[in-house]
Amino acid sequence: MDLPIEFKKRMKDLLKEEYPEFIEAFEQGEAVRALRVNPLKCTSEKLLENAPFALSPLYFTGGAFFFGDEKAGADPLHHAGAYYVQDPGAMSTVFAASHVLKKGMRAIDLCAAPGGKSSQLLEYTDNGGLLVSNEIDRKRCRVLRGNLERMGARRTVLTNADTEALARHFGSAFDFVLCDAPCSGEGMMRKYTEAVEEWSVENVLTCAGRQKEILTNAARLCAPGGYLLYSTCTFSLEENEMTVDSFLSGNTDFSIVPVEEGIREITASGVCFEGAHFDMSECRRFYPHISPGEGQFICLMKKREDGECFSPENEKDKKKKEKAPAFSKENIRALERFYKDNIECDVKDLSFAPVGEWVMEKGNLPIPASCVFSGVCVGSLQKGRLEPHHHLFSSMGKYFKRRVTLSSKERSARAYLSGEVIDTDIKDNGWCAVFIDGCPVGGGKIVDGKVKNHYPKGLRLLG
Repeated sequence: MDLPIEFKKRMKDLLKEEYPEFIEAFEQGEAVRALRVNPLKCTSEKLLENAPFALSPLYFTGGAFFFGDEKAGADPLHHAGAYYVQDPGAMSTVFAASHVLKKGMRAIDLCAAPGGKSSQLLEYTDNGGLLVSNEIDRKRCRVLRGNLERMGARRTVLTNADTEALARHFGSAFDFVLCDAPCSGEGMMRKYTEAVEEWSVENVLTCAGRQKEILTNAARLCAPGGYLLYSTCTFSLEENEMTVDSFLSGNTDFSIVPVEEGIREITASGVCFEGAHFDMSECRRFYPHISPGEGQFICLMKKREDGECFSPENEKDKKKKEKAPAFSKENIRALERFYKDNIECDVKDLSFAPVGEWVMEKGNLPIPASCVFSGVCVGSLQKGRLEPHHHLFSSMGKYFKRRVTLSSKERSARAYLSGEVIDTDIKDNGWCAVFIDGCPVGGGKIVDGKVKNHYPKGLRLLG
C-alpha cells in the first residue's frame, strides 16, 4: 500500500513509539470481516444454527461475530435481515453508548448511510420510541432506505435533509443524538484505495470545518439530560479531539463521559494535544494494531439536565408544512379491506398518511418536509386497492394471517429470492408474508397453492 508521505509523517508525530506497530498493521495487516445480529428478526443462537459459514464471537460485545471471505450478500439470511455486515470498529461506536441507551428512547442519526449504526439503534427505538435516520446525499439515502427496510424498521422516520433544517424542525427533541460525521476516511485506507487517493491535509481541514457545523446542529437536537455521540473513521487530531475541544468550548452544557467498559478495554485513550481546553482521555481511538478492525474515533458527551433547550420552528408554519392530502373514502375503504383480509391487527388502532405515491403507517410519528418514509411504507393505492410494499412484509411479516415458512438450507429459499413462483400447503388465497428460518424476508400472493412472487426485482439473486 502506497500511503501518502505526509499522512505517515502525521501519524508518526501522533503515535510516536507506537508508530512502527501501527504502520505494520496498517500496511501489511488484512481487513477483517464481521457481522451483527439483528435482534428484531433473529437471535445469536438461531444464526449460529443456520449460518452457511463459520462464525467466531467478537470479544468486546454480544451478538456480533467475525466471519471469513464468504459472500454474505448471497446468503438467504442476509436477504431476510437476520444480520448486518459491519466493520468491528464501526459497530463499536453504538456499543460504546450501550450503557446509556434505553428502550423506548427518541434517537436521531444525523449522517446515517449506509445504515449500520441506525440499524443498531432500532433495538432501542422499535418499542414505543422513535428513530430519525437522516442522510443528506440523495443517492446514499436510497441505500439507507433499502437497509432499513431489510432490517425491519418500524418506528422510524427516514429524512433527506441537512442538519440545520432538522434542528429547526425538531428542536431539542432527542434523548440520543448520533453524529457519525463525514470525514477524510484515514481509518478506511487499508480497506478502500479511494481513501488513499483522495487524502490531503486540505481535505482534512475541510472535513473538520464541516464537522464543527454538524456538531453545532447536533447540540440543538439533544434534549437536556440527553447524550451526543460523536464519531469518525479517521485518525486526524483536527477532525477528532480538536473538533470536540472546539465544540465543548462553545457548548458549556456538554461534557465528555466514559464509554461502555468493554469498548474502553479494546481502544486507546484520546490524545491530549497541546493547547486543549479539556481532558480528552475519555475519548476513544480504535487502532488496527490494538484491535482487529478499521480506524474509528469515539466521543460520548452528555448534556446537563439544565442545559439549553431549543424549541422547534413556529408551530403554525410547521403544521402547514406537514399537512398531508386527505384520503378519499375509496382509499380509506381499500386500506381497511386490506388489513382486515391480510393482517392480524385492527386498522382502527393505526393512522396513515400519504407521502408521495406511498401510504405510510405512521402511528404518531412526525412527517417533516424532507420525509422519505415515516413508520412503515405500506404500499401504493391503485384504483381502490392496495398494492403492498416490500417494507410492509419485512417489518410486519409476523402479523400476516398467511405465513409461508422456508429453510435457508433448501432450494425453495433461493427459488423465492430469485423471483420464482413457489409451492405452498396454505389453501387460503391472498397476500402472504414469506419467512426464511423464522425471519420475514418478503411477500407474495397465494393463488391455488402457488405463491406468486413479490420479492423486489432489484433485490433478487442472479443466476
